Amino acid sequence: GAAADMNELVKSLPSPTLPGLHLSQLDTYKGWLFKWTNYLKGYQRRWFVLSNGLLSYYRTQAEMAHTCRGTIPLATAHIEVGDTCHMVLSSGGRSYHLKATSEGECQRWVSALQQAKANATLLMHHSDDSGDEVPVPQDDRALTQGVLKTLASKLDDLSTCNELIGKHGWALQRSLSELDEQRASIDSTDKVKTVVERATLFRITSNAMINACRDFLDSAEFHSRRWQKALQHEREQRHHLEETIEQLAKQHNSLEIAWREKPSAYPGKSLERSHEGDASDENDEAEFFDAMEDSPAFITDNSGKNHIQLRRTRRSRIPDKPNYSLNLWSIMKNCIGKDLSKIPMPVNFNEPLSMLQRLTEDLEYSELLDRAARCDSSLEQMCLVAAFSVSSYSTTVHRTAKPFNPLLGETYELDRLDEYGYRSISEQVSHHPPAAAHHVTSQQGWTLWQHITIDSKFRGKYISVMPLGNIHLQFHSSGNHYVWSKVTSTVHNIIVGKLWIDQSGDIDIVNNTTKETCRLKFSPYSYFSREVPRKVTGVVEDSEGAAHYILSGTWDDKMESAKIVDSSEGCSSSEGKQKTVYQTLQPKLLWKKYPLPDNAENMHFFSSLALTLNEPEEGVAPTDSRLRPDQRLMEAGLWDEANSQKQRLEENQRLERKRREAQANQVLDEDIEGYQPLWFEKRTDERTGESIYVYKGGYWEAKERQDWSQSPEIF
Repeated sequence: GAAADMNELVKSLPSPTLPGLHLSQLDTYKGWLFKWTNYLKGYQRRWFVLSNGLLSYYRTQAEMAHTCRGTIPLATAHIEVGDTCHMVLSSGGRSYHLKATSEGECQRWVSALQQAKANATLLMHHSDDSGDEVPVPQDDRALTQGVLKTLASKLDDLSTCNELIGKHGWALQRSLSELDEQRASIDSTDKVKTVVERATLFRITSNAMINACRDFLDSAEFHSRRWQKALQHEREQRHHLEETIEQLAKQHNSLEIAWREKPSAYPGKSLERSHEGDASDENDEAEFFDAMEDSPAFITDNSGKNHIQLRRTRRSRIPDKPNYSLNLWSIMKNCIGKDLSKIPMPVNFNEPLSMLQRLTEDLEYSELLDRAARCDSSLEQMCLVAAFSVSSYSTTVHRTAKPFNPLLGETYELDRLDEYGYRSISEQVSHHPPAAAHHVTSQQGWTLWQHITIDSKFRGKYISVMPLGNIHLQFHSSGNHYVWSKVTSTVHNIIVGKLWIDQSGDIDIVNNTTKETCRLKFSPYSYFSREVPRKVTGVVEDSEGAAHYILSGTWDDKMESAKIVDSSEGCSSSEGKQKTVYQTLQPKLLWKKYPLPDNAENMHFFSSLALTLNEPEEGVAPTDSRLRPDQRLMEAGLWDEANSQKQRLEENQRLERKRREAQANQVLDEDIEGYQPLWFEKRTDERTGESIYVYKGGYWEAKERQDWSQSPEIF
């Protein structure tokens, strides 16, 4: 039996292949990690790049082009993995204490770092390698098939060796047992001979196994190197292509701007565009990406004639924010527990927009409502309305500055009929507490109105801003009437450290017409949570309480909806409630945030829409926020002058309030209101019984006539 086994083994031994090739460099690995900075600032989010055996980090992705904040060579680094997503890298007396957002992400980074360290160490020993010079053939498919066949045969060799090792190991074990039993027997010489023979067989098989493994690895490494070179080549080609496309886009934009400014210089250009209707809406599989803010400046007239009209060019930048600093503690230490609106705040903590303009910013993604107006299904419409309610928070992620508190009677209009088919008017209807009323009508088939009172509390380390009141949205064709309210915004690290903002709470959206609902949950940020930061989840239910869609995403990036096809009762949660497990179709993108404009970090992190909100406009009411002097001076970077104007305006407002109170006291027997807004009137909501301010009309007509005789002089 032993001789036959020996022959079988010799036949199955793998033939030698190329000598050992070292592992190739790992491709670049990038991502966000939290890096320990100091005890004041704690962990800060940084962009890390692992490439060519070096780990480098930057404050932002944009910094990669010009400013590296630090680099550690991995060849000499010590990698230590702690608990709960922590790791420490030490090299040459420097240490990086890092934290990943999840356990999985941490493991991916550790694997990448260890692989890069191994590669970098190997490269130190093998600085020259002929494998690098292997040319990449054009026809990769045949090569790949051949390689896969070779690897498969190597695996067969390993499998054969594995079987033989098991077989001979068992035979050897049996011989040893027999030897033990018959130690004193006369046959012991034969037994010893058999054991030695079998032990030799076992050793040969083991060696064959090792060689087969080495061959397999060598072959894999050799081809992996070629594939990586091919991949690198593809990546470089793609990068080159992206750069070319970007240059073309910039050239196209410049040409378009030039044409817009001097159309007469391009007489031969024909700008006819085909009118394609809404055919794209029928393709359910297609993901929908929102049009960019600075999309082409030509629009088709709604009359149906293919008539192109020129759209006004809006501004795309404002003066850079000056680098003034101020100690907030000196202002606020006597104000803890007070209402924030009573604290005299310098403009250093403001951004050059009023609260009325911030309310109007909710319309940045009005296109979602245009799409919702075209929906036949009210449940799909609810998904888009929910995405719209989340989208209004996307601009706040870096916006930690306070908007100007509008003066009583201040108004703000936004007329975008030509561009987007809507126009919006808002008015400050109360000063204590600060309250604003807002009304928007769109030619795309919807009307939105809201009456929001801002309640804010300073809690020492953070400020909580609670908008009270409801947002109403009605679609003209179906009559569907949606109502929801806003969540609490919290600004952290008020006294010390870097300011950051969080949104938390629930938004309950109700379709009053069909009684369908959607509850959106904004998860508060937790340092210890493994969840994605700024997460939003929701379920769309019909009037019977049956769930139809799952919504998920983050309030600073995107929202997706997934249609539910089946549900089952899952295990009980920690609170003892029965959890429902939903089976869904592939999620569809509902909304994606527009990228911020270039240089946004120096322009208060304003979005493309926000940059245009305070742009001077002809014919607006004399009470319009664009005409407010302190805000205008602050935008221009003249903060000292802005502060003195702000004090003057606030003092005038206090005197006016006292005058009105005195007047009301004189006429005690008459039930008179202290202040009546100009464009809105107080009504009682039939459904809820709450007092709300509703647009009574007249603003756009007054603008048409340029008759502002009713408007108070507030500036």
